[in-house]
Amino acid sequence: MSTFSLNAISPIDGRYQNKVSQLSDYFSEHGLIKNRVIVEVEYFISLCEIPLPQLKNFDVYLIEIATLINKLNELKMQWKDIPMLARTHGQAASPTKLGKEIEVFISRLEQQLNLLKLIPNSTKFGGATGNFNAHYLAYPKIDWVSFAKNFTEKRLGLDYSFPTTQIEHYDNMAATFDNLSRINTILIDLNRDFWTYISMDYFKQLIKKGEIGSSAMPHKVNPIDFENSEGNLGIANAIFNHLSNKLPISRLQRDLTDSTVLRNIGVPVAHTIIAFKSTLKGLNKLILNNEKINSDLEDNWAVIAEAIQTILRRENYPNPYETLKNLTRTNKKINKESIRNFIETLNVSESIKDELRSLTPQNYTGI
Repeated sequence: MSTFSLNAISPIDGRYQNKVSQLSDYFSEHGLIKNRVIVEVEYFISLCEIPLPQLKNFDVYLIEIATLINKLNELKMQWKDIPMLARTHGQAASPTKLGKEIEVFISRLEQQLNLLKLIPNSTKFGGATGNFNAHYLAYPKIDWVSFAKNFTEKRLGLDYSFPTTQIEHYDNMAATFDNLSRINTILIDLNRDFWTYISMDYFKQLIKKGEIGSSAMPHKVNPIDFENSEGNLGIANAIFNHLSNKLPISRLQRDLTDSTVLRNIGVPVAHTIIAFKSTLKGLNKLILNNEKINSDLEDNWAVIAEAIQTILRRENYPNPYETLKNLTRTNKKINKESIRNFIETLNVSESIKDELRSLTPQNYTGI
């Protein structure tokens, strides 16, 4: 680690600098000054009616989130047929499939990404207080609103906000930050679920030579990648939330509170990118422990009580809920044998009994 890194105030410019260096072109003071100069040059060129290519859009964030989603899709397909005990309120519940649980997160992330892409990137162009005062005074015959709209939308590729005060009102930018925060919240949920699955021994973790599993206990391999990601996402969301709450508010025609805040946009983006990389690293280390997953199912035959009750209701069996409650709400262990013995006591046809006998925690997984 360089002296510069050791002396950095922010971990973004220190410990994690090599992971987010590509963001410097967009969010550093150098990047800000550079793009301000580009806009000024483009403005001058537009005044002279000499066309130049518009500014290019960056794609760093979208590349990183796409990589993560691709990994989740890979795991979804790999584990699509793995039955697993579900847990609601921390208690054993109707079984599910591991691939489906991963698909839930994929769907949520993709939906928020689609919404993110619909939010315009807005800008203003209207002079000191948004009224083209100086422009109109100097050249009253020019349609300055049309000029500004053409310049910002066609040359810069941005959405033109009009009317405004001295500053762009940041409403769309706030919507972007809120959206990014929602994506991060989904990933916090994902990190915690995989952390919990690891603690339940549903997954082992790939041991990397030379990597410390636990700083104090040699027998452990801690889920540090999911923890690192969760911590970075929390920091990112705290700043994203401040940005979205603060930026749309400016006293009268403007104050300067937005200026210092805007210089920190790169910080939550950087923490987010670090989190994406950590989650991806954690996912790449997962080793499915099918034996433990299956033993949990075998240890919880009571979860098919819902299935038995449903069939009995379908067959108009009297008081099916009470019947099943008497079986399952006892201090006795519910296992395959006790379920089968219970089925034999039911006053139903042999074909219905066969249907009930075919039920297992492994096949009662729904769609």
